[in-house]
Amino acid sequence: MVNLPYPAPNVHLPRDGGGSIDLEDLRPSNVVLFFYPRNNTSGCIKEAVGFTEKLLEFEALNTKIIGVSKDSVTSHDKFVSKQDLKVALLSDENDGVCEKFGVWKEKSMYGKTYFGIERSTFLIDGAGNVVKEWRKVKVLGHVDAVLDAVKEL
Repeated sequence: MVNLPYPAPNVHLPRDGGGSIDLEDLRPSNVVLFFYPRNNTSGCIKEAVGFTEKLLEFEALNTKIIGVSKDSVTSHDKFVSKQDLKVALLSDENDGVCEKFGVWKEKSMYGKTYFGIERSTFLIDGAGNVVKEWRKVKVLGHVDAVLDAVKEL
């Protein structure tokens, strides 16, 4: 069990649409950083669309929503376009941010083991501290649970 709050690891990654995002530059806004396994898969679509649908509510609470996966920026651009997403998507192809947050895990499917992202979300306050985390996220109801946590800040 992790003791909360704790300083969020540094994140500076390329994003969909070009450019990059550094979490420190977003202060004093809160940040919801959600890690997801892969673009254009059913659970990831539901999660990203869910955050997009509630984006105005998060913004009203001074909170930015950012997704992270190991997919390329080009893949993110296609995902954003296809699903009409309004949340920023960061590409962690080579930078180890997934490892810093402890979401790069050994998984198994059909008897094969492999490494992949464990769907996880981190709520980072305006001072840059992780104040809540959700691990092994189930998509159903998750966005509302995160929104409720932001309202409690």
